[in-house]
Amino acid sequence: MSERINFKYQGRIDTLKGKKKLQTLEKIKVEGLLDEDDYGRVVPPKDHWNSISNHPDGSFYGLDGWTNNFCDLMEHHPVYVDPNDAFAGRWMYFMSRMRSNKWNPDYPYDHLKPNQSKYDIISGIGDDAHFSPDYQMGVQLGWQGLLDKIEHFRTINNSPEQIAFYNAHERAILSIQSWIKNHIVAIEHLIDIETNPELQQNLREMAEVNRNILSAPPKTLREACQWIIWYHLASRTYNRDGAGGQIDTLLQPFFEKDLAENRIDAAKAVYYLACFLINDPIYWQLGGPDENGKDQTSEISYLILEAADKINTSLNITVRVHDGMDQQLFRKSIEYLVKNKNAWPRFSGDKALVSGFMKNGFDAATARKRIAVGCNWMSLPGMEYTMNDLVKVNMAKVFEVAYNEMLAEKNSEKSTKNLWTLFENHLKIAVDTAAQGIRHQLKYQKYNEPELILNLLSHGPLEKGLDVSDGGAEFYNLAIDGAGLGIVADSFAALEQRIELEKKTSWDEVNFHLQSNFEEVNGERIRLLLRNSEHFGHGNTLGDSWALKISTTFSEMVLEESNPQLRQLFIPGLFSWANTIGFGLNVGATPNGRKALQPITHGANPVPGFAVDGASLSLANAIALVQPGYGNTAPMQWELDPTLATGDHIDLIGSIIKVHFEKGGTLINVNIMDKSEILAAHNDPSKYPDLVVRVTGFTAYFSMLTPEFRQLVVDRILES
Repeated sequence: MSERINFKYQGRIDTLKGKKKLQTLEKIKVEGLLDEDDYGRVVPPKDHWNSISNHPDGSFYGLDGWTNNFCDLMEHHPVYVDPNDAFAGRWMYFMSRMRSNKWNPDYPYDHLKPNQSKYDIISGIGDDAHFSPDYQMGVQLGWQGLLDKIEHFRTINNSPEQIAFYNAHERAILSIQSWIKNHIVAIEHLIDIETNPELQQNLREMAEVNRNILSAPPKTLREACQWIIWYHLASRTYNRDGAGGQIDTLLQPFFEKDLAENRIDAAKAVYYLACFLINDPIYWQLGGPDENGKDQTSEISYLILEAADKINTSLNITVRVHDGMDQQLFRKSIEYLVKNKNAWPRFSGDKALVSGFMKNGFDAATARKRIAVGCNWMSLPGMEYTMNDLVKVNMAKVFEVAYNEMLAEKNSEKSTKNLWTLFENHLKIAVDTAAQGIRHQLKYQKYNEPELILNLLSHGPLEKGLDVSDGGAEFYNLAIDGAGLGIVADSFAALEQRIELEKKTSWDEVNFHLQSNFEEVNGERIRLLLRNSEHFGHGNTLGDSWALKISTTFSEMVLEESNPQLRQLFIPGLFSWANTIGFGLNVGATPNGRKALQPITHGANPVPGFAVDGASLSLANAIALVQPGYGNTAPMQWELDPTLATGDHIDLIGSIIKVHFEKGGTLINVNIMDKSEILAAHNDPSKYPDLVVRVTGFTAYFSMLTPEFRQLVVDRILES
């Protein structure tokens, strides 16, 4: 595809990339290091806007509080126009972080806090959205279509609470339209002062695009991209929403219409798409099957990859791998991964995701619509409320609680059998506590942080006059993730192998060295004895057996929390996000040889260094083994040495990806990183401003991460 494109816009793209680099440096200078997605956010003017409190604690809550703040911010939000860009607008403010308290204190959950603390549970209560809008609805209706929809259902659902609901959403749309109008004025001013004829023409077209979509639905590729940008900028600003959609099928009709009407060529399309992607690296899926199983790849799928290659910044594109996929697209995506070594794209496995989601009672057509649009998560765009990637159970902490209880009971049998019984009991309590937290969120979130913007592109809220968290959604497919699987599996395996089977040590000796963090006499010998036991990931080992048992038990416990009468389906996953450091700080030394306070294992990955030879295939097999299997993911975090990431090894990389998905894998995140380069960048990040890494499910500039997070990435790569 790239060979036949005469790309005439590289100068503009290079200018935009240079500007983005400066903006990243400014974020570091003004805001410090941030352990999160790169985003496309720009540092706002100092002291430009302050939130409006509606509560004695100084924060803002509920429909009035959020609507008043959002509309006021839209009215005062700075404009952002770059003559080199095809699109106007950038986001600058985290409204959801401009509060002294993220949860409304009028709806406390003190009854859950003891167990949340005991088991180190991240509850998700009061956290940002993490479900996906239906962008297809947005580009079909446009802003006026959404206003008409509100007006229609306001006449049907007319209780005082519903009227207030509709009025708030109407105000939100009008404020977004006002924000767009402010940009049109700014663009027209720039037209008058721009001296470069080509850039002046670009600005004229930009102004026309924005005038056209102010009320009417988009009709061209450029209008569709600009409409999507305005929506996601508003949603980002409101509460950090970063979910995308099936980007190629979303934009394909506009692209083909432009081609048919001689309004565009491939080079201009790539320019538009490059500007679209550099605006904000939200999560988009490419390829994969439609609801009938037919591959969705089209010409624009390739152009999106081409555009991503042109900018090659922080990106979150996922390629869906399935049996009937376009093999050329699959190979092309790996070629870009290998060529740029910037952690994009990543890959999701259709086979296990579809069959797993169908176990929950959904048909195949619906399961295929559930796509990769988040850090580790899948979503039915506009149809689910999920709390994806928000609720985490630190299973390493649960293990520690069970282990300490066994040792504290004087008459308790010291055995892995008894320890497992205690672990099961505590894990059950932990999972139930996490589920209760989700139920609390569902009951009171509308009084805390209603989903004002995501409601607009969801199926149900406007039709019912109900917030998506409060019964407005079609489905409540609620995610609970387990973390620390490798630590727990290897700990059980080490105890069983070294104490019970081989009798090379004893419970008392192991406990002594755990309490002393392996720092007393013979501590290192015992640590290495435990560490070198049969790991999870070796294949057909004690560690593998324990890992499968833990994953299966955790999954069953999560599923048991479901309540069909309340339309609540709880779905298990295995994922830690970047909480490996924080979780580790709450866990002492563990029987797998890990020292106290060290990070826990990442997601479903085995303990780093689990295999020396054939590690990639072993990793693929191991993580496929422990998949929960109900449509949520247990991602494979793959650190690939650049000596293997060459054109000669593209087929090998592709084979490992396919093997993982054929065996039940769901999602693969890949870093290709030279060890010497990552060490040099860790020593002085400022010398590597363009270095991008996939920290977990998200990509970030290495220079923006704190030393602790950089070390986390460095350790993974050095031990891979």
